[in-house]
Amino acid sequence: MGLKRIWVDADACPKVIKEILFRAAQRTGVPLVLVANQPLPVPKSRQIRAVQVAAGFDVADNYIVQHAMAGELVITADIPLAAEIVAKDCLALNPRGELYTEENIRQRLNMRDFMDTLRSSGIDTGGHAPFSQTDRQAFANQLDRLLAR
Repeated sequence: MGLKRIWVDADACPKVIKEILFRAAQRTGVPLVLVANQPLPVPKSRQIRAVQVAAGFDVADNYIVQHAMAGELVITADIPLAAEIVAKDCLALNPRGELYTEENIRQRLNMRDFMDTLRSSGIDTGGHAPFSQTDRQAFANQLDRLLAR
């Protein structure tokens, strides 16, 4: 069956992940759509396009939720967006190679809310670890598995 289309929540997506996605779209012919609230440079290709949405909180996320269809893949580190995508029978993959599922998304939302509560009470939670070569490889491997389905 294979993936019909790949969407990217592109504002915060690491450049190296976008480059992996550009190569995958060219290699497989799967359409790739990057959504951001700023202009994005993308290679000239029939498979790749960028959509610029208005600036504002969750505007890009809402665009993706409205347009993504069951069986499509969304690349995002945004857990609430991933939850909405999984509920639509789409696949959601974060840039570190973790596939969000119905089983793990609730736990991720709870942890996100807990960390937000800690931060709002003044506790330094340290943030995410820097993006590593291991993260890049985990993403590339998971993407290859999804494209091979």
